[in-house]
Amino acid sequence: MPSGPISTQFHDVDHPLADAAELAWYEARLPRDAGPVLDAMCGSGRLLVPLAKRGLHVHGVDSSAARLDACRARLSDASLDAPLFRQNVAELNVPFRYGAVFIGASSFQHIADEKSARAALVRIKAHLVPPGVLLLDLSIPEVAMHPPAAPLVEVRAVKLADGERITLRSETLVNAYAHQLDIAMRYEKRDARGTIAREDESLTVTWYDDDRIHTLLEAAGFEDITIDPPPRAREGAHAFAVRACASR
Repeated sequence: MPSGPISTQFHDVDHPLADAAELAWYEARLPRDAGPVLDAMCGSGRLLVPLAKRGLHVHGVDSSAARLDACRARLSDASLDAPLFRQNVAELNVPFRYGAVFIGASSFQHIADEKSARAALVRIKAHLVPPGVLLLDLSIPEVAMHPPAAPLVEVRAVKLADGERITLRSETLVNAYAHQLDIAMRYEKRDARGTIAREDESLTVTWYDDDRIHTLLEAAGFEDITIDPPPRAREGAHAFAVRACASR
């Protein structure tokens, strides 16, 4: 389910633009002399915008119109521009080829089933030209490593610049056998009068261990697969990154 405008506002406050250490991680691994690079699930531009500020030629793809609108606004505020495409990455088909593709912040794990994940990797590979680098930022959530006996309910809130607040109530079911989290979320936007808008969203998160992601990448036609340190830490999660190259 693509993210809506209230979800987008919440996550843009809760997950601000990438910091210098995370950006340096990507800069060290993304080629600058092989044409543009693609942020294949770019969301609101948490990585795309600051990487573009640092001179990388970055394009973006996302399935959410609300997230892409937020990304365009961030680019405009920074006096930048970048090609953005609204597409499902499992059906990726844009008129460009890329020296590298990256998917940050565990977003690849939002592709719920393995068939769709493999389709996304195949479509990404079709858009790569030498050196053909793929970078995936992945994590195994703490609740996956220590599944709770009952659904996990969490409530969080953020304050917007105009003084309004958005509260998120989430309920997470852990399916350890399928390596999946099923998350039901309700966002409520409130001002001094009370609730003024509400948005529901559901999300399935799939997690991979080293062997499983290695097998998936090989099946999609990637080689030279290595496990790297993650670009950023995740509290309570086992975070890691994968680097692979498109075979020719």
